[in-house]
Amino acid sequence: MDPFEHLREICLSLPEATEKPFGGHTSPSFRVRDKLFAMTTEDGLSLWFKAGPGTQEALIAEDPERFYRPPYVGPKGWVGVHLDTDQDWDELAELIEDSYRLIAPKRLSARLDQERP
Repeated sequence: MDPFEHLREICLSLPEATEKPFGGHTSPSFRVRDKLFAMTTEDGLSLWFKAGPGTQEALIAEDPERFYRPPYVGPKGWVGVHLDTDQDWDELAELIEDSYRLIAPKRLSARLDQERP
């Protein structure tokens, strides 16, 4: 499966998630209530997502070939992941869900808990 299609499937499965380009870019970004929780780079080679305290450092230390600190949003805890490498899609889905939970209103996060077994 195309990495973008896989990402799209993961992101749009989350409650009230929408796809909308970021600013003047044409690359997909994913939002909940118009707040970004995941975005792809214009070249299509990376995904950026928000992470909780300490997660960015842990992921980069664990797999620096795959994860990195992205420009602009990296200092705010966002993590970049190279999409042109082998992916653990289950892990990436969990990281995207965590990003969504950091951005989404509590009511939507609670709905996610109810919808998932």
